[in-house]
Amino acid sequence: MFENKVVWITGASSGIGEALAYALAAEGARLVLSARRAEALEQVRSRCPYPEKVLVLPLDLSKTEALPAKVQAVLEAYGQIDILVNNGGISQRSLAKDTDLSVYRNIMEINFFGTVYLSNLVLPHFLERNAGQYVVLSSVTGVVGLPYRTAYSASKHAIEGFFYALRTETWQTGIRVLMVRPASVKTDIARNALTGDGSAFASTDRNIDNGISPEECAAQIVKALRQGKTYLAPGPFRERMLFWVYRFFPGYIFNVVKKIKP
Repeated sequence: MFENKVVWITGASSGIGEALAYALAAEGARLVLSARRAEALEQVRSRCPYPEKVLVLPLDLSKTEALPAKVQAVLEAYGQIDILVNNGGISQRSLAKDTDLSVYRNIMEINFFGTVYLSNLVLPHFLERNAGQYVVLSSVTGVVGLPYRTAYSASKHAIEGFFYALRTETWQTGIRVLMVRPASVKTDIARNALTGDGSAFASTDRNIDNGISPEECAAQIVKALRQGKTYLAPGPFRERMLFWVYRFFPGYIFNVVKKIKP
């Protein structure tokens, strides 16, 4: 299924994006790896099976003015884009009352506006080919808001709304959307999260530390793509159950999540 498919992964320098790069490279995909850190991307490329089929393309999702040229670079290199994995993003660990407006703007620029703009730039290419797949890394917070994550939760709620609406606009085409709502995955998302003044949280998160590995998450995403799924919630079983319980007992889930610490 993935042999010679062009898969563009944002946030590919670590965590889930890095694990996806290895998993899809092993399937024979031609990859485009994007993130801000060029050196880290080169290291990921060197560890991929068939590194000659991997293009490193650094980008910053908050610098939207540069994104059209990035899309053009991919099309010039490969001639097509088959799958865009919107994995780039940043989290938060601060109470709303302690969070500067600049932090809200920064998180929304990266998680929402940058992701939306890049996806819209790729959309005409998908429509022209009547084919294409968006893989969108949302979060459990895209469904249930958690304390210390007001900006992050807002960005994930927004991105889910955008792609749900996009799906309604393109359902008669060959374009597909896979919404991925990871619960706890062992990545540096907590350490890299922004605090109220914009500095890094630089600490661990017990739930994250007890989560599934990025490799397991990536394997589930690849399987979901094979199966043509539209939604996926990888993570520990106890956390995945939150989605089902929330649907019928939102008051109970509120009483659980309101006790969560950073």
